[in-house]
Amino acid sequence: MKEIIKDFALLEEIESSTKLIKLGLGELQNISLSNDFYHLPFQLLSSGFERIMKCYICLAYFKINNKFPEHKYLKGIGHNLLDLLKEINNKYYQTDNRVVTKEDKVFLTENIELKELLNILSEFGKMARYHNLDIITGATKISIDPTKEWTIFENKILQTNPKLYDKIMDWDLNQEVYYFISNYIIIIFEKYLGALSRQFIFGYLGEKGKQCSGNFFDFGMIYEKDLGKTDYRKITTRYNETPKKRHKRTWLDEIERRTNPDFKSKKITKSEYGNDWPFYTDEVIVECRKKHWCVITIEGYDYALNGSAKGHYKLENPHDAGVAIGGKSIENFIKIALELNN
Repeated sequence: MKEIIKDFALLEEIESSTKLIKLGLGELQNISLSNDFYHLPFQLLSSGFERIMKCYICLAYFKINNKFPEHKYLKGIGHNLLDLLKEINNKYYQTDNRVVTKEDKVFLTENIELKELLNILSEFGKMARYHNLDIITGATKISIDPTKEWTIFENKILQTNPKLYDKIMDWDLNQEVYYFISNYIIIIFEKYLGALSRQFIFGYLGEKGKQCSGNFFDFGMIYEKDLGKTDYRKITTRYNETPKKRHKRTWLDEIERRTNPDFKSKKITKSEYGNDWPFYTDEVIVECRKKHWCVITIEGYDYALNGSAKGHYKLENPHDAGVAIGGKSIENFIKIALELNN
C-alpha cells in the first residue's frame, strides 16, 4: 500500500512539474514592451525544472535499486539546478545507438547557454528572489539580481544578430525583438526538456518511467524542425484574458478589396514563399490600403502588419494575436504589401 501511495505521489509531482514548466514558458513568451515582469516565469521555471529533475532521479534510482531514494539523498543534492543536472548526467543518463540520444547527451553536458540560464534560475529559486529584501535589510551576503543577469544574457543574444538593434527603434518591428529573444531561450529549454523527456518515452527509466511518459510527449516529440514553434502563451491567464483585437471579414470587405483602387492585395502561400514562413497557417493575403495601411488576412480575420494599420484600425499584429510563430519575422510581408503600390 505504501508503494502505491508513493507511485501516485510521483505521478502527481510529475504532472505538477510539467504544468509549471509550460506556464513558465508561456509567461516568458508574454514578456513584451508593456510587460517586463520576469519574476513570474522565473518562479514557475525554477520550481518546475527542479521538480522534474528530482522525479527523474527518483525513477532512475528505482530502476537500479528497486526502491526510491531516501529523503537525505535528494536533500544532499539540494536545490541547485546545475547540481541536479550533473547528477543526472554522471549517474543516470542513458544513450544507445539512437542518434538523438547521443545528441541529447552532448547538449545536456556541453551547452554553455543552458548552464548559464539554469544557473540564473537556480540562484533565483535559492535566494535571488529576495534580492531586493537583502538590499533593504542590509544582508551581509547580497544575492544576485536575476533580472539583471537575465538581461545580460538577452543582450548577448542581441549581439549575435545586429539587425535586431535596428528593429528596436522601428515602430513596426520593435516587438519582434522580444519575440526573437524569448524564442531563442525557449528553444534552449525545449532541447533540454526534450532530452529529459525522451528518457521517459524510450524506457530508459524503467516501467515506472514509461507509465509516466504520457506527461512528456509534448516535449519528447519536439525535434529540430519543431523547435520554437509552440505558443505556450495560450495556457496563461494573461494571454487568455486579454481581448484579441482582430476583424472578422464580411462580404462587404471582400467586395471592397476587389473594387477599391486604393486597396492592393496579394495571396501568398507557404509552398511559394519557401523557408522562414512565419505563420501557423499555410496561406495568407497581404493588403496595402491607401499606400500605407498594411493588413494581413489569416483564416478570415484581418490583423495589422505595420504600426500605421495597428493604430488606424485598432488591430493586433499576427505575433500578438498568436497566429505567427515567435522568433519568425514578418518584416518581409510588410515590404511585399507596400510594394503592391508600385
